[in-house]
Amino acid sequence: MSEELISETMDDESLELDESEELVSDRIADLVEYLVVNIVDDPDGVSLEVIDGASSSTIEVTVAEGDVAKVIGRHGRTIKAIRTLARALAARLDTSVEVEVMG
Repeated sequence: MSEELISETMDDESLELDESEELVSDRIADLVEYLVVNIVDDPDGVSLEVIDGASSSTIEVTVAEGDVAKVIGRHGRTIKAIRTLARALAARLDTSVEVEVMG
């Protein structure tokens, strides 16, 4: 994984958002998209939908039918790791997030 993306995404100075900047959930979605696109065989088949709620967000990841197993991983280990990274970034940005995989 690119250290530049993580440091850019988790940079303390960029945590202060104003109205002209992107939503916090979009920054988390960018991280999730980066991870998923680099796992699957068909990167063009990846799409994300961000559903913002009052206190949390849900990121629905849709991948090609043949790539669902790759994103989930053995015993769910890969998706668990993706969720852990997304939740860690969300906690750092004072929000919460759920990541769901759609086939």
